Amino acid sequence: MRERLGDRVQEGDFVTSEGRVVGRHPGHQFFTIGQRRGLGIALGRPAYVVAIDPDRNRVVVGSDDELRSTEFGVEETNWIDGRPSGPVRATVKIRYNGPGAEATVETREPGESWVRFDEPQRAVTPGQAAVFYRGDEVIGGGWIRGSAAALRPSSS
Repeated sequence: MRERLGDRVQEGDFVTSEGRVVGRHPGHQFFTIGQRRGLGIALGRPAYVVAIDPDRNRVVVGSDDELRSTEFGVEETNWIDGRPSGPVRATVKIRYNGPGAEATVETREPGESWVRFDEPQRAVTPGQAAVFYRGDEVIGGGWIRGSAAALRPSSS
């Protein structure tokens, strides 16, 4: 990755969701949401990557509970039978091999949607696909922009 990205890979801070610096990382590009192994930090409890802030070159670490989200944004949403006029109930998959979870999908601006799961889901990961199903039929999908927590402005 260093060969391909060159100077764009730079050391940065591991921070808690409260913004407390708890260590250094070799570059945010080496981490993924939900990762636990290979962090190289000890907090006295299991730590997981809960968010990545590429603008500030920060990797946010926290508990397994902090990985769980009930809402997230979707961009570049495509609907198979055209954009619905109101909220849609669907099974939403956020991982290829995942079982999917029941949710309500609302359309927002053209190409944007908002998903609300009935139950919190683990490791909603920006850049991954979200696919909406009705039974076995794909009714739409797009790219995960981020969970509600990840999209909230963070403190300095």
